[in-house]
Amino acid sequence: MKTYAFKVVVEPDEGGYHAYCPALRHLGAVTQGATEDEAFRNIDEVIHMIVDELREEGAPLPGGSSDDIEVLPDARVAVTI
Repeated sequence: MKTYAFKVVVEPDEGGYHAYCPALRHLGAVTQGATEDEAFRNIDEVIHMIVDELREEGAPLPGGSSDDIEVLPDARVAVTI
């Protein structure tokens, strides 16, 4: 089992916030929200949907480590505060 830690960016935008995942942006990992928390929750959901879709299609997930993604060889629990 591998754990993927994806970098996300949440920035203020006109009337709210926009969020994206650099490693998955080319696959549509972009969203928005009225608040910073809402934008973060939305990008979390989008990332999960993209990863689930890639797995269902048998497509490879991004690999290796960089500033945008870190692949860990074991399961972990991430807590963002």
